[in-house]
Amino acid sequence: MTKILGIDPGTKRVGYGLIEVNKKGQFQALDFGCLETKLKDEGEILEEIFQKISQLLKKHRPDLMALEKLFFFKNHKTAFQVSQARGVIILAGQNQKIPIFQPTPLEIKVCLTGYGRAEKQQVALMVKNALKLEKIPKLDDTTDALACAIAGHYLRKLKN
Repeated sequence: MTKILGIDPGTKRVGYGLIEVNKKGQFQALDFGCLETKLKDEGEILEEIFQKISQLLKKHRPDLMALEKLFFFKNHKTAFQVSQARGVIILAGQNQKIPIFQPTPLEIKVCLTGYGRAEKQQVALMVKNALKLEKIPKLDDTTDALACAIAGHYLRKLKN
């Protein structure tokens, strides 16, 4: 059994999804949700993200963390802020010696749907089906994190 923590980085909300993959390659969702930051100061927000991710990692002890890589942003300010959040998330994983895969949104879509330009709803439906969830998670951040975890599994298999 392999536990993978998928992360959809952000500054206001960080989606997370913990999955387990059995020896037959079947997926099960163990925990998922969204970490929301309440602080306004940039440094405090990054510290809060670091602490919350560190707590998740200590609680669940995943074998792998899959962190969505920045691919393209229209707003450079947003891209810079998300890059900073990604940095503290990587640091949290590194501090606990957890291997980190960083798939792009394109790679995640290909892993889940077979098509790199799939719509969010198509990816969400594949997440629901792969994890045998009753319904698609309410927030896109959570669904994206679960998709990232599933893609992390497949990309790790390809690498090995």
